[in-house]
Amino acid sequence: MELEKIPYKLTVCKVKDVSCINMNAEFYFVGKTYEELSLVCRTEDTPQDTAERDDGWRGFRIKGVLDFSLIGILSRISGILAEHEIGIFAVSTYNTDHILVKEENFERALSVLCAEGYSVK
Repeated sequence: MELEKIPYKLTVCKVKDVSCINMNAEFYFVGKTYEELSLVCRTEDTPQDTAERDDGWRGFRIKGVLDFSLIGILSRISGILAEHEIGIFAVSTYNTDHILVKEENFERALSVLCAEGYSVK
């Protein structure tokens, strides 16, 4: 399976409302539940007024479009990283999964996954 690096430093944050999100930004993911509005975005695109903020994330995505019938892809990757004590923040879209790790663990995460047979671009 091929993984592709996301070329940005990322921030995970909570925002008060969608009006502060730059919907024209190149990369962002918004998740809303009954208790929060979360945003993952390039660090330089993070809104000024966040409720909470955690910088220092890097990420990669599973390349290609994943069929919904596929089972265990994210579970396998997260399990490999967990065995090496690397925590993740996962974001799933319609097409694929994106896995974020803290910046200090990024290269080690990719090395571990390469050793398990994944290729990284």
